[in-house]
Amino acid sequence: MLKQKEYVFWFCTGSQDLYGDKCLAVVAEDSKKIVDALNRSGVLPYHIICKPTLITNALIRKTFEEANDDENCAGVITWMHTFSPAKSWILGLNEYRKPLLHLHTQFREEIPYDTIDMDYMNENQTAHGGREFGHIVTRMGIERKVIAGHWSDADVQKRISDWMRTAIGIVESSHLRIARVADNMRNVAVTEGDKVEAQIKFGWEVDAYPIHDLAESVDSVSLADADALTDQYYNDYKILLEGRDKDEFRRHVAVQARQELGIEKFLDSNGYQAIVTHFGDLEGLQQLPGLSIQRLMQKGYGFGAEGDWKTAGMVRLMKLMTENKKDAKGTSFMEDYTYNLVKGKQGILESHMMEVCPSIADGQISIKVCPLSMGDREDPARLVFTGKVGRGIAASLIDLGPRFRLIINAVNCKKTEKPMPKLPVATAFWTPEPSLATAAEAWILAGGAHHTAFTYDLDVEQMVDWADIMGIEAVVIDNDTTIRALKNELRWNGAAYA
Repeated sequence: MLKQKEYVFWFCTGSQDLYGDKCLAVVAEDSKKIVDALNRSGVLPYHIICKPTLITNALIRKTFEEANDDENCAGVITWMHTFSPAKSWILGLNEYRKPLLHLHTQFREEIPYDTIDMDYMNENQTAHGGREFGHIVTRMGIERKVIAGHWSDADVQKRISDWMRTAIGIVESSHLRIARVADNMRNVAVTEGDKVEAQIKFGWEVDAYPIHDLAESVDSVSLADADALTDQYYNDYKILLEGRDKDEFRRHVAVQARQELGIEKFLDSNGYQAIVTHFGDLEGLQQLPGLSIQRLMQKGYGFGAEGDWKTAGMVRLMKLMTENKKDAKGTSFMEDYTYNLVKGKQGILESHMMEVCPSIADGQISIKVCPLSMGDREDPARLVFTGKVGRGIAASLIDLGPRFRLIINAVNCKKTEKPMPKLPVATAFWTPEPSLATAAEAWILAGGAHHTAFTYDLDVEQMVDWADIMGIEAVVIDNDTTIRALKNELRWNGAAYA
């Protein structure tokens, strides 16, 4: 279901005609060589298209208008090869509405000490051309990414790659539609929020549906189709009967198969890429969707429990941002459950009632059928596994009333000290940076939710870039965090984003 367009990025070189056609020919050739090398690097997740050198107001404006209109263009990379008068860019920048990367590089890595002359100086002016361009973008108050360094450098290429993924999260945000099936959990504050403001700020459409509509779609699935998918479950996962009758067990699993097919049909036919459910409103469903939601997340749908549409939206976007990433380790809806406070072993056990995406699983994935005290329905089937080891980030988008805030915590995922044979849910265990105590205090002071969008495959910088382009506050909790500095940052942000 991770459907997105065949995105590309445009490479736009800035110059001027003061030094004649010979210089401009060098500029065009250098730009082509850089783009060709970046495309051949194998590092970038998306293809770059080299556009003609931009000199005049009219051409710059026309190029940016075309970038806006091209549905496959996910962003523009600008490079000031020579000095490009900044006023030439004003009209184009005023028109432009997509992510912008200012690549502050030059064609040659090293000064040619033995041969450098005025012709070379005239043809290689990034050092001051980039500053001229940077000035006008800053003066116009346009948010953009700036990456400085030689284009062949591995770190620079990785940063371009990371920015491309963030850009996808920006352009896809305007296409995101979330189906709210039932309302949020009664008396819970953090899953509430201003859906109109979210559409203004992020482009998200968040629409409500009665549970009956979802149940009707589930009921429309044929028993033969549900049985075929159940067979697939039995082939793909380990079956843990744990004393239950095997026929009765399969009937419970088949309910989830029917739900997976029915929910996916409902989402696709109505044009939604994310969904929220609530255990308090399940009229017409035999079970709380568990295994079904887990598999839908693995296909790329966003999900939030108890009506948490903000987390559902972030899970969907983060899955799109990590699509086709080499050695990806997974992205999931997650919830903080319980602490281990033993010194030297501190951490948070992460899970939910059932809905954790199997993309983060390490090793064997099993199916269990167990009672659920909430929802007043039959025992639901769910996938059970443990999460992978490694660094990741947990992100919480919260609504503070007049504005949104994205809280990002860097975390280190570990194996639990001992197995938990009686816990019938998927789990992950992590220690947040800089420590459990400081991170928990900082998270609470920042107003973070108990639900998060978690991924191994994005970093803090990428999510901060996403928040910056969206025009919302980003609060980072990592190894550099202290409570005193964080409290001051929250005070300053309160004034800046008021």
